[in-house]
Amino acid sequence: MTESLARAGKLENMVTRKNPIFDTATTLGKILGFLGVSAICGVLVAGLLVPAAAVSGSAASGSIQFFDTLPAELQVDPPSQNTTILAKDGTPIASIYAENRTKVPLDAMSPFIKDAVISIEDSRFYEHGGIDTTGIMRALVSTARGNKQGASTITQQYVNNVINESLVASGKGDDVLLNGVNKGVGDKLREMKLAIALEKKFSKEQILEGYLNIVFFNRDAYGIEAASKFFFSTTAKDLTLPQAALLAGLVNSPSAFDPITNPDNSKVRRDLVLNAMLAQKKITQAQHDEAVATPVTTKVTPARQGCAYASMAPYFCDYVLHLLLNNPAYGDTQEDREKRVMRGGLTIQTTLDPTAQNVAQQQVDATAGANPDKWGASIVSVQPGTGQIVSMAQNTVWLPQEGKFDQTQNFNVDVLDANGNDLNGIGGFQPGSTMKPFTFAQWLNEGKSMETTINASRRNYPQNFPWKNTCPTPVDGFYDRNVPGSFDLQNSDEGYYRNMTVLYGLMNSINTATFASASQVDLCGIQGIVDATGIHGGLPTRDGTGKVTDPNPQVPMTRLSNLIGATQTAPLTMAAAFATFAADGKYCAPIAITSVKDQSGADLPAQSSSCKDAVKPEVARGVAYAMGKVLDQGSGSLIRPALNSKNFPVAAKTGTNDTNGSTWVVGYTTGLATASWFGDPLGNQSRYGRNLTVNGKFYDFVDGYMIAGPQFTNYMLAVAPAYGTNPFQQPPSNLLGAPTPQRNNTPSNTTPSAPKQTPNPAPSTGTGNNGNGNGNSGDAPGKD
Repeated sequence: MTESLARAGKLENMVTRKNPIFDTATTLGKILGFLGVSAICGVLVAGLLVPAAAVSGSAASGSIQFFDTLPAELQVDPPSQNTTILAKDGTPIASIYAENRTKVPLDAMSPFIKDAVISIEDSRFYEHGGIDTTGIMRALVSTARGNKQGASTITQQYVNNVINESLVASGKGDDVLLNGVNKGVGDKLREMKLAIALEKKFSKEQILEGYLNIVFFNRDAYGIEAASKFFFSTTAKDLTLPQAALLAGLVNSPSAFDPITNPDNSKVRRDLVLNAMLAQKKITQAQHDEAVATPVTTKVTPARQGCAYASMAPYFCDYVLHLLLNNPAYGDTQEDREKRVMRGGLTIQTTLDPTAQNVAQQQVDATAGANPDKWGASIVSVQPGTGQIVSMAQNTVWLPQEGKFDQTQNFNVDVLDANGNDLNGIGGFQPGSTMKPFTFAQWLNEGKSMETTINASRRNYPQNFPWKNTCPTPVDGFYDRNVPGSFDLQNSDEGYYRNMTVLYGLMNSINTATFASASQVDLCGIQGIVDATGIHGGLPTRDGTGKVTDPNPQVPMTRLSNLIGATQTAPLTMAAAFATFAADGKYCAPIAITSVKDQSGADLPAQSSSCKDAVKPEVARGVAYAMGKVLDQGSGSLIRPALNSKNFPVAAKTGTNDTNGSTWVVGYTTGLATASWFGDPLGNQSRYGRNLTVNGKFYDFVDGYMIAGPQFTNYMLAVAPAYGTNPFQQPPSNLLGAPTPQRNNTPSNTTPSAPKQTPNPAPSTGTGNNGNGNGNSGDAPGKD
């Protein structure tokens, strides 16, 4: 496409292919050239100046008839323009384009550029009506003498650019017409007639403005504003006389007179323009002499388009771009949508908060440091009650850089959207114990007190265990060391196989407590809460041929390993789900785009908050109460720096999968929900998070509170207050209840010790992902 666009840019003074017959260097060529141009002039005179009734002779009549059949209307559509993606406060994130062009009005252009381009391209611009007969005759004589000279007016050049721009935009770049290459007499006549018609429809100022906005200067600069920025790092309004003269001369042959690659040629051409301006009294002798004495210098601002060159949040930018390209409102086909976005000059307002994004990026970059082993870190935040994405960051760079972890896939989002369209996401990671609050929520949903004592000493859940399940999907999985290849459910510390309250079990992330709770509720109820809060698998399911059968598959909570986080889930999905508890039970689907406007300022389809009641308010309040305790007294209290109710009301849950290769903290205030992740983003994510060095520190194993935890607390301490940290509403007394007498139970206000890592258990055998699944599915054995 770029080659077609470049070919279509400057169409009037390209190097002409020489034909041995029509070569004006030969006597025969001079004669034929003279006759050819005379014929064109004759047609024009006959068609434009002589009434048909007054003309005698078949030749004149034929000329008139031929000219009358040519089209006289030109559809002048806006040329391709840059699409701009903006942050919530209007800060530019990235520019997306097929042609680097920013349209500006004539009064936003330096008078020098207007005078310069008229002086060198069309000195009688304000005198003719679209074609310059004087110029044609002058070119005729010059050509006959062997000196080829163009005669196209600015209006004709504009017509040709408009036609070719339309061809390129519609995917017909091979049909672009170039003088001396593939443009015939009929094409030239058509161009002339359209130029005359255009002059009747538009003012000179409108034509000049259109021309200066469409003309080609460089493969990275279409139109005068883009050229000013590219070559001189300035605006069209602020061009100096030498700069304006150089650019005006450049359109004749952008490569031959390129000041970067051919500065000497560029100066000769620039000075020729200055001479023309002086001769036409556009500048004084003093201005001319000073400009001629000015050396040709450039201050290049490279045209960097696309999310890879985003000023911030390249992966969020890419997510926004995919949302647009997947939206049928922007075109019936992928090609149509790409054209609309890449060439349509759209202004896309997003939800991104630059301040929060800056903090998030600093945190993920600091988490792993130099990172030669390519461990991943990510943060994503959403606003409860709206679903607006506030920040999205990961510790990678889009374009390869020395000593950096480069990655083009987004750690925070799904592979595909709900309709099966690509989102360029990695699909997320196993959430581990961050799934435990959903079992806890169903416990409360059934009206049970969180202070109820349960038997967390039970480790054996055989195949015939009497689970309560009203869903049609059967229970999948078991934990039974008596079955070869299986094992009993494990905690990370031996001291936690005992009675404890449901609240204490969640606070300290005890696997056996979660299963004891699940054994007393309807697994189908857990499924309902998981579904209602938007949780789904980040990887699509496929049939034996590789065809996608479900782009966003359900996380089946009747599969026991999912009670402790076996299914790969995107951080954005987890943040939005936890935001449901922050919003008193209201789930809002994540959104990134608040408005889209076209070149004229008209509104195009964007996203708006899509919310629903997902969890009972009293249940959401109970979950917030319990996860506040996680940070005050439970597994989250081990995070350093600490974040708890002494700072402001906040709730969170830690999580680690069974290989320690995926670690999390997901939490929220009333105004902000955040998923913080650290782990293995490579391939099938099978690396163990054990015996590794991260940022100069050695870890026997990695747990959620160790790396993802500080990343979460540092970010929330800096960002959350700006979004509101109001107190959570208290849950009803029946869900809190009076503490039940406990035996052999550590008091609830005891701060836990750091977990001791136990060997990774072998996977269970049987159908499906039994127990902890197939080697890398499930949670870390124990609290975490």
